Parts: sequence; C-alpha cells; structure tokens
Amino acid sequence: MPAKLKDLKTQFKTIVVSDIHLGTKGSKAKEVARFLKQYSCENLILNGDIIDGWQLKKSGSWKRKHTRFFNRMLKMIDQDNTKVFYLRGNHDDFLDQILPLQIGNLSIQMDMIYESCGKKYFITHGDIFDSITSNLRWIAYLGDMGYTFLLWLNRQVNYHRRKRGLPYFSLSQFIKGKVKSAVSYVDQYETELAKMAMAKGCDGIICGHIHKAEDRNIDGVHYLNSGDWVESMSALAEDHNGNWQLIYYNEIDFKSSSSVVSMPKPASSDIKIVAFSKPQSNPGLSDFM
Repeated sequence: MPAKLKDLKTQFKTIVVSDIHLGTKGSKAKEVARFLKQYSCENLILNGDIIDGWQLKKSGSWKRKHTRFFNRMLKMIDQDNTKVFYLRGNHDDFLDQILPLQIGNLSIQMDMIYESCGKKYFITHGDIFDSITSNLRWIAYLGDMGYTFLLWLNRQVNYHRRKRGLPYFSLSQFIKGKVKSAVSYVDQYETELAKMAMAKGCDGIICGHIHKAEDRNIDGVHYLNSGDWVESMSALAEDHNGNWQLIYYNEIDFKSSSSVVSMPKPASSDIKIVAFSKPQSNPGLSDFM
C-alpha cells in the first residue's frame, strides 16, 4: 500500500541555512526546526551564525527551543544519514578554537568547496569579506547593539500588526532598503563575493551574513545567499538535478500535502566536497550580521 501523502517528505540533495542566531530573542528556532522536519536532504550546510556567541556573552539566553534545533539536526543524521557541515560565522567565532573537527557525519570547518552536477560552489559565511569589521571589532559590537534594538522594535511593530490582522513586516529590511549606504554595502558585498568565487575557479558562491536572501547571476557567477532565521526565515535547497531555489518559511503550506512532494532521487550521487580550510589569524567580523 503506498505511503500517505502527508507522510512523504520533499527530498533534496542539499539544504543550506544560515544566521539562525540561537541564544537571542529574535531567533526563529522553532520555525527552522519545523522547516527541517518538513524536508529531508543528503547534505545540510549550516553556513555560520548558527549560535550567537556575542549575545550569549552579554544579554542572550539559551532556551529549550534552541536545543530542539540541534535535536532535529541529530535526528536528520541518525534517521536520514544526512551529512552536516557547520561553517564558522562571525557570531560563532568561538569555533576557531576547535577548527577543523569531524565527528561522524558532522564536520565543523571554516568554509568549503562543494561540487555537484558538474558545478563548483565556494561556500562561506561571508564575514571575512567585510573589511570594516575585520579590522575594527568594536565597531562590529556597536553595530550589533543597534541591530538588536532594531529587532526589538520590529517585534513591537509586528505585535500590533498581528492584532490588526496584518501580515509580518520586516522593519530592518525596510530601513536597509531605504538607506543608500546600506544598499551600496550589499551591492559591494555581493560583487566582492562573486569575484572571490571566480578567483577560486568556482561557478558560484553560497553565503549568508547580510540577512538578504538572493539567487542571481553576477558577471557569470551564480550568487546565492540563504538569508536568515531572524527576519526573512529563508533557506536554499538544491534538487538532485543541481537546480537551486530559495524557500521561504512563510510561503510553506504545512497543512497541504501539495507542499510535501517527494522528488526523484538518482541511483548514484555525484557530490564531491573538498577544500576544508583552517581558521585564519585575522577572522572577519560583521557589524551586526
């Protein structure tokens, strides 16, 4: 007897999530765990800022829902034999002390090169390309404080919007889109990462860091950004034919079986993961991302 549709999971080759910021009030830990329960994959790439060490040192706190995210990850390893790659971000720079490390299907490293379906992608959190925070860490912390306040204000705004029956509104994304310096920063950031991919002989680059999900072509380089799980709640997913797509949590119909469709899986996998790099002496840091 065939399995019921509601029991099927969409099967991807690879899923990339970043910027969950576990340990902060703004982290959508419950949502990302539910998202990962909806799908299965051969490779799960956690592309930096999964744990927010900066906030945990100050005013952050660890909740049960934050632990549940790692419980979901461990179940994926155990039940689906998923390979998990945790790449170091700037907010979880405490990982520098143990990089690189591999325990079973879990690898913790600085960055990686991912090869699939004849394409090669350089995967990095992206903070190393932020020249401001690479050299002036105190500015990074000031920026982090400002962003934390903005997220608090965002929660107040959306609380009142929900009471009025209005949809979620990202105040920080709105402000970033209006401030010319922020728009210029994002454009320069994306261009510089595309150049880095070309320098490494890669067809594309996959990053996070700036909390802006994207899938576009920059001078012949496939630029992919997984977004974040503080505001946009987005992830990148690759099917078994090498096609990438952005998935937004708020667009998933969890009640409908139509959003849970099993995708065809090839007889053999052609994934190749290479180039585990060691931490550098001057790791990049972000202003607030």
